[in-house]
Amino acid sequence: MSTNHLPRRIALGTATFLASGAMVLSGVTAAHADDFPVGTLSFTPATGFDNSTMNIVSSGPCTTGTNLIASVTGQGFPDSGYNVLGNSPTTTFSQNDTGGYIVPLFDTMQTFAKNNSITALSGKYTFTLACRNAFGAATFDSFTGSIWFTTPTTYVSQDPSGPTVTATSTTLSVAPGGSAGAGSAVTLTAAVSPDAPGTVQFLDGTTPLGTVPVAAGAASLSVSNLAVGAHQLRAVFTSSSTTFSGSNSAATPYTISPAGSVATSTSLIATPSGSAAAGSSVTLTSTTTPAAAAGSVTFTDANTGTVLGTQTVSGGSASLTVSTLAEGSHNLTASFTPADATAYQASVSVAVPFTVTPAGGGNPGTPNSGTENINTTVAAGALALSVAGSNVNLPPLTLNSTSTLFAAAGPIQTVTVTDTRAGAPGWALSGQVADFTSSAGTISAQNLGWAPNLVNKGDGVKVALGGTVAPANGVASSDGGALGLKSSRTLATATGLGTAQIGADLSLVAPTSTVAGAYTGVLTLTVM
Repeated sequence: MSTNHLPRRIALGTATFLASGAMVLSGVTAAHADDFPVGTLSFTPATGFDNSTMNIVSSGPCTTGTNLIASVTGQGFPDSGYNVLGNSPTTTFSQNDTGGYIVPLFDTMQTFAKNNSITALSGKYTFTLACRNAFGAATFDSFTGSIWFTTPTTYVSQDPSGPTVTATSTTLSVAPGGSAGAGSAVTLTAAVSPDAPGTVQFLDGTTPLGTVPVAAGAASLSVSNLAVGAHQLRAVFTSSSTTFSGSNSAATPYTISPAGSVATSTSLIATPSGSAAAGSSVTLTSTTTPAAAAGSVTFTDANTGTVLGTQTVSGGSASLTVSTLAEGSHNLTASFTPADATAYQASVSVAVPFTVTPAGGGNPGTPNSGTENINTTVAAGALALSVAGSNVNLPPLTLNSTSTLFAAAGPIQTVTVTDTRAGAPGWALSGQVADFTSSAGTISAQNLGWAPNLVNKGDGVKVALGGTVAPANGVASSDGGALGLKSSRTLATATGLGTAQIGADLSLVAPTSTVAGAYTGVLTLTVM
């Protein structure tokens, strides 16, 4: 992976920079929320090293709150939690098929340990990912999970002293299938495999519908208060045994039609029936009753959720021909959407299994075939870093409100990172400042901190900002510590190809004994 370095000079009228490596956002408590629902965290990679980059992955989305903040507790860390992710919008992060957030930590456990003067990582460390509003300290839902350091440099995400944990899977079925009229009873049934003790919480999107104990691997709930419109129904299994893991079902789309509308039913046939060779035309024909129901039918490959096409219903029938189905197994469905939802209800067909075989299929009588190698290349691309200017001129340092320190603040020049590398390996942008010097003396780089911010990004780039670094409390130039931007700190990490522009608001403090003069420190920015 390529590494780009770019130094930037920060000039001061009469100041010194100091920054704290504690990585705790000012005024923010890393609270462990107990509000419902509380989910779990998994880790990628599941095993690794103290200097490995790590993602924490929540078991589901936030039901309340627009931002995420993460902390860790364990031997050597504060009991209140040490922040490993600054307060960041949920939209910054990718989500998996259960709605869980995939959150990269802004640094490694090795760095977090050094910032807390931990000489050797050992035992259990518990992470909390909390949902909160963009402003204020109120914390809502939370997700927790733990890793164990079996040596000072290696971790596992399953308790090495505990029992073996068996993974479970949860599937959801809904009756009647696809849709129902307002006020009708809708039965949700979850199947948990293997059979494990615990409860299933049924949700409409992120809204809880009810929680039911699992019996013989199943749990059911009947509701009749679903609102008119589209819904995404889910089932979340929580194990009551330490020997089984929890699991979430995929979301099941469901439609509630207005009361008084006429129920419809939709069926689907595929021609040819059962299978076809890759590249062959497959005709999907739906029949909706009653035939007078006006609307459209959407044909979908339920295995992947891929929409194949939408056709208008005529005389109760709609048809679509496709030739792009991939080799392998498919489950094809037809979903009827009424033109007037007050007159007719929506309906979904039973899935029709269909197999696409390799072209030619090896059947007797098929033509002889030949092959051609089609060659191309993918350029390696590049990872590039640039800054909007080479100097940051902070205002002269002045006494703070308590007259105990000199202080100044201002933004860095915008940093632009462009990644065109094949395979989209992602990048991390960090910064570190050297001590500020002048003919009059020296200011410790520990006294400089920053608060990263996102200026702009391309649609294909997902950016996670590094945590806020508070300046140290005006330490002397002789202090041998590594707080603040004296140590390398993460400004941002990203995945995907394209360009992102990152900024940061600098905070500088200095002891009142600092000798007057013009001080300059060099901030080195590194992307890799």
